[in-house]
Amino acid sequence: MRRALIALLVVSLVPATALAQKRGLLPADYYKEVTVGDTAVSPDGALVAFTVTTIVEKDNKRHREIWMARLKGGAPDGTPFRFTDPTQESSGPRWSPDGQTLAFTSRRGKDTNSIWFARVTAPGGEAYHIPGVTGSPLWSPDGKWIAFTKAPGEDDEDSEKKEDSREGWIAPDSISKTLDAKRFDGRVVTSTRLKRDGTLQFMPHPSIRKKTQLHVVAAEGGVAKQITSLPFDVGGVEWSADGHLLFFTGDEKQDDEYNDDQTSDIYAIARDGGDPKKLTANPGGERAPVVSPAGSKLAYLFTKDRGAETDVMVVDLNPDGRFRGQPSNLTPTWDLQPGSPEWTPDGNALRFETGIGGSRHVFELSLAGQVRQVTHGDRQLGSVATNKDGSVMAYTVSTQMFPPELFASRADGGGEQRLTSFNDAWLAEIDVVPHERLTWKVKDGSTIEGWLVKPVGYTPGRKYPLALKIHGGPHGAYGNTWFSTFNILSASGMFVLYPNPRGSTGYGHTFIYATRGKWGEMDSEDFLTGIDTAMKKYPDIDGERLGVSGGSYGGFMTNWLTATTKRFAAAVTSRSIANWESWYGNSDAQGLTEYEFLGKPWEQREIYRRLSPISYVENVTAPTLIISGDNDYRTPITENEQWFMALKKRKIPVEEVRYPRSSHGVSRTGEPWLLVDRLERIRSWFVYWLIEHPAKTTTAEAR
Repeated sequence: MRRALIALLVVSLVPATALAQKRGLLPADYYKEVTVGDTAVSPDGALVAFTVTTIVEKDNKRHREIWMARLKGGAPDGTPFRFTDPTQESSGPRWSPDGQTLAFTSRRGKDTNSIWFARVTAPGGEAYHIPGVTGSPLWSPDGKWIAFTKAPGEDDEDSEKKEDSREGWIAPDSISKTLDAKRFDGRVVTSTRLKRDGTLQFMPHPSIRKKTQLHVVAAEGGVAKQITSLPFDVGGVEWSADGHLLFFTGDEKQDDEYNDDQTSDIYAIARDGGDPKKLTANPGGERAPVVSPAGSKLAYLFTKDRGAETDVMVVDLNPDGRFRGQPSNLTPTWDLQPGSPEWTPDGNALRFETGIGGSRHVFELSLAGQVRQVTHGDRQLGSVATNKDGSVMAYTVSTQMFPPELFASRADGGGEQRLTSFNDAWLAEIDVVPHERLTWKVKDGSTIEGWLVKPVGYTPGRKYPLALKIHGGPHGAYGNTWFSTFNILSASGMFVLYPNPRGSTGYGHTFIYATRGKWGEMDSEDFLTGIDTAMKKYPDIDGERLGVSGGSYGGFMTNWLTATTKRFAAAVTSRSIANWESWYGNSDAQGLTEYEFLGKPWEQREIYRRLSPISYVENVTAPTLIISGDNDYRTPITENEQWFMALKKRKIPVEEVRYPRSSHGVSRTGEPWLLVDRLERIRSWFVYWLIEHPAKTTTAEAR
């Protein structure tokens, strides 16, 4: 009895966390993920409004609410709390200049106006509309006026009837005729812009779509005045400092399907309307205008042409909004990609977010052209917001160990504190293995960065398979952020390697376009050398059990690598490309290859065919899982069908999973049930072929 009591006492002294048996991440854990975004700091810095997105598993949907976090001196003051009705969807918080009112977007019942307002200080009350405001509000600096954009007739009571009409199905410039229009319920197409990924229905002829225009209304409400009537969409709206003018962006060649140039421009118009003044000229595209606090300068982004660097420009303004003198380029030698700029409160510098390697941070740019990094660390910041005097900065942070949560700091990035912990409880049960950074050199001297995840429960001396993951783009990047797939594969007993090959963003402009005209031919080295680097560091990686997987560009590279090497024992290709010539005729993004492959298919037939995986499909031996979206217009399902048919005819083990109602973004924004199903398909395919039924590969031959 005494021994039993002593044993019980010893057990009771062991922390509960030590007794709890952790497990690896599973696909169904996605339902527990909570994501924070849309941050907005009140003008006085006392409150941060933000959007919280959760998964409602039983309803197969995402749910969004607006929450608040109190700050005191930039530090957390109490527990964050829900601000909007939990039974309604709400997002996009925006503060009024006096901090008394929060605007947000919420579709509620049959109400056609989705723009709501709520008083934040006592006395509170229910959300309400401001008469005349039917688009996301942008208050003038003095708080007396509200500007917004919307298409004429949008959100009218009869909008549902308009959506059901067949207006634009028959192109107004069509030559062919019908004998009886009542018997024809098809389409007559004369425009190349029939498809847009993410829009499941085919598009009507672009000429009949009403363009988004600029409206202004008094802040207390009234009849909104439409102050532009332009043949293109108005966006990027910015008030002048005195509230008498509005700046905006637009592209007069928006509907010219043969225009390959950067042609967006910046305009100015009086608050009361009149003729807009075009402030910039082509060639080149200007966007993201922002007025300095004193109103004397305008900053904006400029891109000369497709594939050119994007620079931050600043120009002096006349009282009527026109440019005084020539704009100055503040970043002529800085080769990262700046995000939309914002002025510091003193007007002496600009700030923006940008990717750098595998991270994303805040940078500050002086008017003398000096760039300095404000925030640091192996992580990715997003949705950065500040208060009026710039003393408080709030943003989301995601790392390889947790999904986005809300943080706050001083303007210099110091004194940072975490404000939310929505994911801590469920992650406490999960064994997430730290991701290890690797770098390697390729023949042209470029340094390639990647990350390696060891298997959960890794035991040195035991042999493990490895899965190579390839990102989309190719002008995208992996890095220091949460990615469920990697941790799920690690939990399934395999190493995971995910690199940023040449073509990725975050490593300079030359790096981004190094693969132009050489997709697959150049970047294959980056992946294969990365595998060799990982195997040299961890001899426990079994070179006979390598898998490869990716989506979009990553799907293309998966097809390419399995068709041009013998190194892989299994593959999962998602939203892929097999044949660039057929892709060109079916996709909604022909401009991609027109630039990347140095011309159109009939101009560069040899390149299109040479870089098509289908040209080498007879070499594929890897069992392949193909994942498709029925409504993917970026990499149409016909590409996956070609790959499936070729492999099936060759008797290579192959399956195609087709997800209904799914666009190109199925892996990120798809229906939760389908997204989780996709994670399990990838996991189970690799477990079957790399662990349970491994097949031999000719690794030595491939090298």
